[in-house]
Amino acid sequence: MSRERPTYGVRSQISLSLPQTYDLTLKYFTFHVLLSMYHLIRTILFKIDAEKVHYRVMKWLTFACTIPPIRSILKASFVYRHPSLERTVWGIRFPNPVGLAAGFDKDAKYTDQLACLGFGFIEIGTVTPRQQPGNPKPRLFRLPADNALINRMGFNNDGATEAARRLGVRKERIIIGGNIGKNKDTPNENAGDDYEKSFLALYDQVDYFVVNVSSPNTPGLRALQDKEPLTQLLNKLQTLNKEKGGSKPILLKIAPDLTNEQLDDIIDIITTTRLHGIVATNTTISRQNLATSESEVATIGAGGLSGAPLRGRATEVIKYIHSHSNGNIPIIASGGIFTAADAIEKLNAGASLIQVYTGFIYEGPAITKKICKGIIQNR
Repeated sequence: MSRERPTYGVRSQISLSLPQTYDLTLKYFTFHVLLSMYHLIRTILFKIDAEKVHYRVMKWLTFACTIPPIRSILKASFVYRHPSLERTVWGIRFPNPVGLAAGFDKDAKYTDQLACLGFGFIEIGTVTPRQQPGNPKPRLFRLPADNALINRMGFNNDGATEAARRLGVRKERIIIGGNIGKNKDTPNENAGDDYEKSFLALYDQVDYFVVNVSSPNTPGLRALQDKEPLTQLLNKLQTLNKEKGGSKPILLKIAPDLTNEQLDDIIDIITTTRLHGIVATNTTISRQNLATSESEVATIGAGGLSGAPLRGRATEVIKYIHSHSNGNIPIIASGGIFTAADAIEKLNAGASLIQVYTGFIYEGPAITKKICKGIIQNR
């Protein structure tokens, strides 16, 4: 049965009392001061190696969050709540539809800190059963002319058991997704064992799972998107889910580079295996229509492209899946979301929730609040 969806586009009015107005004025001032600071600091940060600066910034945020007044200022500045933003998907009540995509907090080290920035949910990973270092550095590159990134990280992480331990001691009760993959040295015929191990390790600590078979940075991984191996893998996880009580939604993360025929296979597989939804999409291997020079792109080399160039194709994939499944497959949209308009485009295309990653890096910590306010203003 097709689900009715809200359409965004009509502006609403909200009346405020005088005390509310004063409080919002103070928050507005603090918010815009912090926003201006980020845009100034970003110029400096973008001169430093992208992976190094990621960990440096997260170290600063971690320290800031140990100081209660600063933690309170961060929450007051970036957390935006409104009843109209709430979404119930898979029986889970999301406070807002804007999440942080997998890849930013690979090891579940920063969920408490990131919760202060207003995300409705955070997806950790990609996590593999065993620790692995990932691909050689450098492996993360900015394309400022395109508002894009290229990464070939290669599932660097501390392993599923360590991620589960960290999630077990977190303080913030934000919704957590667990994105799982296979180790690089695990042959595809044994991939199911890797996904099973990570699934079981994280089961008690996450609210939903995402099966990642679409990263371009692990050799041979995308072959698991083919119909037969993918069906076997998802059936195996669904069997485990039933044995555990069947309470955890399992989603599939797909590539933007699939043909319509392959998308039809994905829809069929989701229906057959009774999977709970799709994350659309992962990074692309395409390098078409970039403003960055071909020589610079060639120098960077292999990797998945994310950011603004992916926006159109991600929306096309979402529309196709939503239309050809009669709206019966919940979708988390990911790809090229920088603004409220980008988010609304994805929601109107058929997504139930959205995720940011590259947009978060370019727009800064205010991105979630700006998107949430834009959704409310354009209801």
